Amino acid sequence: MAATIKDVAERAGCSIATVSRFVNGTAVLTLETRARIEAAIHALGYRPSELGRSLRRQATRTVGVIVPSLTNPVFAASVAGLQARAREAGFGVLIASTEYDPAQEMAALDTLLGQKVEGLALTVSDPLASPVLPVLDAERKPHVLMFNQADRPGRVCVTVDNVAAAFAMTNAILAEGHRRIAFLAGRFSTSDRSRLRYRGFANAMARSGLVPPSPTEVDFLIDMPDQAVAPLFEQEAAPTALFCSNDILALAAIGALQRRGMAVPADVSIVGFDGIALGRMVEPPLATVHQPAREMGETAMEILLAELREHVAERPTFLPFELRLGGTLATAPAHAAPSAPLVAQPQWRQT
Repeated sequence: MAATIKDVAERAGCSIATVSRFVNGTAVLTLETRARIEAAIHALGYRPSELGRSLRRQATRTVGVIVPSLTNPVFAASVAGLQARAREAGFGVLIASTEYDPAQEMAALDTLLGQKVEGLALTVSDPLASPVLPVLDAERKPHVLMFNQADRPGRVCVTVDNVAAAFAMTNAILAEGHRRIAFLAGRFSTSDRSRLRYRGFANAMARSGLVPPSPTEVDFLIDMPDQAVAPLFEQEAAPTALFCSNDILALAAIGALQRRGMAVPADVSIVGFDGIALGRMVEPPLATVHQPAREMGETAMEILLAELREHVAERPTFLPFELRLGGTLATAPAHAAPSAPLVAQPQWRQT
């Protein structure tokens, strides 16, 4: 039968309260008393209840994670990195996904706060409009944003510079002679990343003297975006390149174009954003902006640990991105008119 704190107290010749304070490190004891308690604990093989200690300290040694989806490998990789670092530090991780639904973010937060998590790493739909962040601020709950960019000075986040990355990729597309470039985006209302990437795209187009087209917005969980892609390629001056706001959309768009009898990249080039492993397994490999998702999760956990242990407020952290070119990005077809300016198309939304 396992030894109890009462057994330790009787063997050490002191009160249960004294042993409890010793175990929790909340008492100043004489060297003699400490020695007796330590000897009793060693002789009896007593193991304090970590759950009981945690509840008394209001410290559960768990952190919460909120992400839009675990089916998108970029979020799964970040969670894996965070879990690995948490495990090394002796923390457990509770995970909630919102399925890209802003209304589910508050429900997920309520659940995790009810579990007494000590801090959170989260990706919200839009930091500027999120009801979640003001709650965390009011409760002074340690938290860090992943993938999102800060909505105000002092907000702690780990991400890449989405605007700069999309700007760089658009310039790479332009360098291949493309001038008619469309942008397929996850809905801006559910992703500030999608919105920021379009901004970088539009900035690069305008810098080159071209009129940026309106984005074609689709749901992130769409299986086959044929309905979204079709109108773009039924017009006379169809795009020669398609910039997709993430890799999942890019891979789905490739399938939609192939079902239309079009070849990638011979007829149209496709680029994505995220750098998921699946994109390198297809042929040709997906051209994309690679962001270090696993490192993002590891860094987020490092920041949380610093806040929990030292109450240190870190600055927003921008991790490096990498352009992976070639593959589905090729020179514009010879029949394309490289000098023709784009005419803005009406925005299409899925119903």
